Amino acid sequence: MRRSFALALTVLTACSLAAPAAAQDAPRGRVDFRSGLQRIDGFGFSEAFQRAAVIHGLNGLSAPKQKEVVDLLFGRDTGAGASILRLGIGSSSDKVYDHMPSIEPADPGGPDAPPKYVWDGDDGGQVWLAQQAKAYGVKRFYADAWSAPGFMKDDGTDANGGTLCGLQGTSCANGADWRKAYANYLVRYARFYRQEGIRITDLGFTNEPDITVSYASMRFTPAQAVEFVKVLGPVAKKAGLNLSCCDHTGWTGQADYTRAIEADPQASRWVTTITGHAYSSPVTAPQPTRGPAWMSEWGPGGSTWNENWDDGTEYSGFAVASNIDQTMTAGNAGAYLYWLGASIGATRALIQLDGDAYHVSKRFWALAAYSRFIRPGATRVAARATDPAVRVSAYRNADGTKVVELLNTGTAKSTTDLALDGGAGRAQAYLTDADHSVSPVAAARTHGRDLSVELAPRSLTTVVLR
Repeated sequence: MRRSFALALTVLTACSLAAPAAAQDAPRGRVDFRSGLQRIDGFGFSEAFQRAAVIHGLNGLSAPKQKEVVDLLFGRDTGAGASILRLGIGSSSDKVYDHMPSIEPADPGGPDAPPKYVWDGDDGGQVWLAQQAKAYGVKRFYADAWSAPGFMKDDGTDANGGTLCGLQGTSCANGADWRKAYANYLVRYARFYRQEGIRITDLGFTNEPDITVSYASMRFTPAQAVEFVKVLGPVAKKAGLNLSCCDHTGWTGQADYTRAIEADPQASRWVTTITGHAYSSPVTAPQPTRGPAWMSEWGPGGSTWNENWDDGTEYSGFAVASNIDQTMTAGNAGAYLYWLGASIGATRALIQLDGDAYHVSKRFWALAAYSRFIRPGATRVAARATDPAVRVSAYRNADGTKVVELLNTGTAKSTTDLALDGGAGRAQAYLTDADHSVSPVAAARTHGRDLSVELAPRSLTTVVLR
């Protein structure tokens, strides 16, 4: 009897020890919150080309609806909580819709003549919108120029490309050199905003310098960009502005400009942030710089308003969520700026404005799932999932909260288990898919330093750990 009891006890003990071991050996991903990859400066959008004026009622949006749209864009409780607003520095001599008016609409008489600035305190609605953003706690305002005023360029117009007079390889009447005047123009724009209570933090002098288009545009080669950086840099620094460069149409093309800046000791001294778009080439690798790099503009193509989450188009919510994930993980981007927050007609903006009505796309909620929870000053940390259908990224906020983003590309429900290094805490999950828009769900559980998350098919799940 004693031998039988001892044998049974041995078997029972062995089974008890084997169960946890088996669970421990189950495949799990891992998030290391102790690690540190790139710093996150924020997420945001632009309302240039008088789109801000439309939010402010240009086409009939009433004051209550204006407040609702602004709350969607900047509110952190139920909105996107955007933390960066990109402003367009105007160059047009008129105020026609879809143009950006210049603060110096006429030639003052040459580059050495006293400038004749004009300020209307509105700037196509952007001043009002910036003030609204500031009231929601936004502290990062990025002002970027598409072109210099036409009289400063070799083609005499702010549209159709052209080059700033005075740059190497440029021929202008009487050998005019407008480089210093253009630098002063950009800084004066920031000072106008300061008198309206808005501190512009980041300044860009070119937008998509590699292409010629029928609207405001101006070309720079990498060498010309480096040349102008050395003119603008000291002026911007004195005014307390971070200088960015160069907003190429594609992330790969931007790398040529980045390398040119990094190779010049003077230019690299002045440029604070590398900026690139993701149209002509997507984000597939980090920029060749040790400093911060922003994906400063992207929006999907197409010619229809689309509110869908996952219909196979590049402007669906799922596609935008995938683009954000790719940008932050493959590109090590420190910021993600969508092209337009709100616009009219057959737009790919996040929100469609239609008279006194507005419509919200799933693209909006894809961005909100990141921007509401990943705050300025956060750090992306190392993360991996074992399921190849699940794309994961993770972030450590400055206030101690932690965020895990899980994009399930599979067509079936699944469960992802992650080992958490550096602490866990109480988990709250938010689901974004065809039927949910950053909706709280009971899909995440922590046990010690382990996190288990139930994932809906073709969905984005955001887990916040406190």
